[in-house]
Amino acid sequence: MKAAQTIFLQEMRPPDFFETPIEFLKGVGPQRAESLRTELGIHSFGDLLFHFPFRYVDRTRFYSTREINAEMPYVQLKGRIVRLTVKGEKRRKHLSGLFQDEAGTLELKWFQGLKWVMQSIRLNAEYVLFGKPSVFNGTVNVIHPELELVSDVSQEAASSLQPVYASTEKLKARGLDSKGILRLQRQLQLQMSPSLKETLPQEMLRSFRLIDRRKALSLIHFPDSAESLKQAEVRLKFEELFYLQLRLLQQKLVRTEKFRGMNFAIVGEKFNAFFKERLPFPLTEAQKRVIREIRQDLGSGNQMNRLLQGDVGSGKTVVALMSMLIAIDNGYQACLMAPTEILANQHADSIGKMLEGLGVTCALLTGSAKVAKRRAALEGVADGSIQILIGTHALIEDQVRFKDLGFVVVDEQHRFGVQQRARLWEKNVNPPHVLVMTATPIPRTLAMTLYGDLDVSIIDELPPGRKPVTTLHRTDHHRLQVWASLKQEIEKGRQVYVVYPLIEESEKMDLNNLMQGYESICRDFPAPNYHVSIVHGKMKSADKDFEMQRFVKHETQIMVATTVIEVGVNVPNASVMVIENAERFGLSQLHQLRGRVGRGAEQSYCILMSSYKLSQDARLRLKAMCDTNDGFKIAEMDLQLRGPGDADGTQQSGLMDLKIADLAKDSQLIQVARDAAMTLLKQDPYMDDPHHQGVKEQLSQVLKKSGNWGRIS
Repeated sequence: MKAAQTIFLQEMRPPDFFETPIEFLKGVGPQRAESLRTELGIHSFGDLLFHFPFRYVDRTRFYSTREINAEMPYVQLKGRIVRLTVKGEKRRKHLSGLFQDEAGTLELKWFQGLKWVMQSIRLNAEYVLFGKPSVFNGTVNVIHPELELVSDVSQEAASSLQPVYASTEKLKARGLDSKGILRLQRQLQLQMSPSLKETLPQEMLRSFRLIDRRKALSLIHFPDSAESLKQAEVRLKFEELFYLQLRLLQQKLVRTEKFRGMNFAIVGEKFNAFFKERLPFPLTEAQKRVIREIRQDLGSGNQMNRLLQGDVGSGKTVVALMSMLIAIDNGYQACLMAPTEILANQHADSIGKMLEGLGVTCALLTGSAKVAKRRAALEGVADGSIQILIGTHALIEDQVRFKDLGFVVVDEQHRFGVQQRARLWEKNVNPPHVLVMTATPIPRTLAMTLYGDLDVSIIDELPPGRKPVTTLHRTDHHRLQVWASLKQEIEKGRQVYVVYPLIEESEKMDLNNLMQGYESICRDFPAPNYHVSIVHGKMKSADKDFEMQRFVKHETQIMVATTVIEVGVNVPNASVMVIENAERFGLSQLHQLRGRVGRGAEQSYCILMSSYKLSQDARLRLKAMCDTNDGFKIAEMDLQLRGPGDADGTQQSGLMDLKIADLAKDSQLIQVARDAAMTLLKQDPYMDDPHHQGVKEQLSQVLKKSGNWGRIS
């Protein structure tokens, strides 16, 4: 009876404030609640409270019409609308208004809701106007301005920073534009308890001079000054980053204690023979440093989870191979998983050549492997006669059973889903050591956030003898000159890539599509003097491989392709990369494509083709490519220009669902939050101290929402 009574009482308890369904907020109701859920993902009071403004308007500053120009951001004016005129016909129909203040006049434009606007505006009444200046028909104007009668403007709104919230057309139709959401936020503040639970320890608040959580969640929506807004932002950003870092670091701590690693105590015959006799070129100091870090991990008795970053051509594969040889010297098997068959074949070919005569058995397993080869690979891995298995995601299939897998390498790891990578852990009773590699340089702030639970190694120098690729920006006006330079390179015996962003013509984007480009190049580089390959993502694997192999064997001089060649083919003889519509690519992708050339001893070139008219961001991207070959500088600039976005598969892990922190702008705060999390875990690893109970509960909530991928590399 008591148990039943307890359950009944639990059901009768009001839900936690943050978890209360949004329809129970005054002013919402079932229909608006459904719109908020589907349009903005706002299901609860907590979701709305953390739907932060994306900017603030200083409503204390008024401009005059004489000051307005089209380059200005949003402006606020006070004056009267003295005339409204309907202009144009049918689809060109619009409403024009003349706004007047003491300094002059400003034209207003409406293209939608004309009837409603005409009925709602009172001519010659005094209005506060807010909007973004622009140019229409050569005249500065404001399109679809926000208007409010001076008599209706509250004293509070006129003397504060006004928040602006993201909304959608469907929400606006239900009265939930930015102002409508602002009204809901006001109601939410009234229902929020003055004694909202704190999530950070008091000593942390004092140490970092942070305001309390309740105050921060009020000021972020209703700041009374720029200073108070800054305090709220710092507090909420710190909290968000602190729990993100705490989560990652605790996962690393748990994994280190729970999953004891195989102790590779021996650096033996295979490793030493390869190092002394088979190295294709002397190791750089950076490669030596990384191998030392890996050797230390493998002999520590803890399971290794290490991220290896290195630009294209920096020698990551040699480091991975030497690490796998340590596993083999200790009686274990190793595997290398690559994202594409092309890359898996390339690894199998290069590693096979490096291992010739060393007595190490190596096999390839991909989805297109023939039955006999597949059977032989599966049997060899199961009985231990195959020591290194290289392949695609075929490696994670249930049929692949290793005798004793001790070392896993995941190449271009961001191209695999988290759960895909996790299945490699299940290939042995004791989890194998894991090395994940990427040729996409990751800015330090992003690496701390995405891979904060991994140890990070960086190869930051290229092998000796490699000449930096010369990058040039050319517009369509220079095409004849570019084509002439390609012919000169081909006459020297070199090969050329020409990359396009699309496969088929798009009506929405004015791009040179691949098929038209291919036909044009075949005309400008006619047979029998020139031969052209074509590769794109819609081709069958066999056809793609056939065309790739023709290029690799130098049967064709020009490879016309989409970004399918961004990762994969290695042709040292290719000396020119032409990227069409380069303004359409992100910086990281441009850098990856550039990495396809410059692999031989000859000088190589990357030519960025674009239209003459470019946006400011596009000009900055192309200039950055011409100015530096440093992948980490490129990555930092990419983060600044584009933000983290879905960088390298991060949506899979839930790590990037940041509500207020900005990985590009808050690098110092990320480091401070990480240091704070490390200090707390050193003092109290499992947060048993009563002072840390709030932290423990909040971390539990964070883990519930994001899932726990602590065992995944």
